[in-house]
Amino acid sequence: MVYNFSSFVLVFLLFATSTYAISGGQVNAICRQTKNPSFCFTLLNSNPNTNLITLTQYTINVVRVNVTNTIKLIKLLISKSASDPKAKRHYSLCLIHFSYNEGALGDVQRTQELLKKGDYPGVGSSASAILTNVEACINGESPTDPPYPDHSILPKYANVVELVAEIILIISKYLGH
Repeated sequence: MVYNFSSFVLVFLLFATSTYAISGGQVNAICRQTKNPSFCFTLLNSNPNTNLITLTQYTINVVRVNVTNTIKLIKLLISKSASDPKAKRHYSLCLIHFSYNEGALGDVQRTQELLKKGDYPGVGSSASAILTNVEACINGESPTDPPYPDHSILPKYANVVELVAEIILIISKYLGH
């Protein structure tokens, strides 16, 4: 009897794992909706044989690392812009938009919490908030604000955060289905 129960559990686990594993078709469907499909394919295929929840968790971890590295870069840029008040103001504003309390890092944490709660629409909303904060840093808080002519590598760092957050936003639409 124990043998039959063990066999049943093993078959169930194998079935459940294969049923919930993300397919290549799902990765294609997700990545085709992004601004940079090749970046998306590279990122999502770096964590193969997983399900959507685990893939979302992985992607949240990736965006957290990128936001944290962007904050470190912004702090360095602030320290180097003491003689340029416009640059210092721009980078200080970006620090707010990437910070934990009011910015992208806090949004990443909320995304994580909402995923754990199973609030998948909330995951999408929080990913969207990350995108909004990055956009405000790079292009200003208002459409009438002229973007700061930033020649540092900050726009490249911010672009990576945007690309990863966009993937989370798209994956969130597939969660719970």
